[in-house]
Amino acid sequence: MTYPQDPYGQQQPYGQQPPYGQPYQQPGYGYGPAMPPQEQGLAIAALIVSITSLVACSGLPSIAGVIMGHIAHSKAKRGEAGGQGMALAAIIIGYLGVAVIVLILVGVLFVGILTDWQFD
Repeated sequence: MTYPQDPYGQQQPYGQQPPYGQPYQQPGYGYGPAMPPQEQGLAIAALIVSITSLVACSGLPSIAGVIMGHIAHSKAKRGEAGGQGMALAAIIIGYLGVAVIVLILVGVLFVGILTDWQFD
C-alpha cells in the first residue's frame, strides 16, 4: 500500500558536495581566543589565613582573612582575577573566626562579672 503524500513532508536536500579536487572547508565556530589563566593567589591566601585563624582561635588573622577575602572577591567579580568561590569561603570562615573570638571575650567578661573579678 502506498501513500499519495509523504507523511514527513518534503525533505530538503543536503548541501552540495564540493567539486573534486577542491578542499572541503569546515564551518567556523563562534569562539574567541582562549582566555589566559586567571590568578587566584589572593583568594587562596585569604582562605588559608581564615582557616588557620579559625583553627588557632586567633582574632587578628581572622580580620586579615576577611579583608583579603573581600578584596579577592571584588577582583573576581570584576573579572580581574579568579577564585570567587574561594574568596567567598574565606570571607565566611573569617567572619566565623571573628564571631568565635567575640563569643570567647563575652564569656570571659560574663564570668568575670559574675565572680566579681576574683579568680582565686
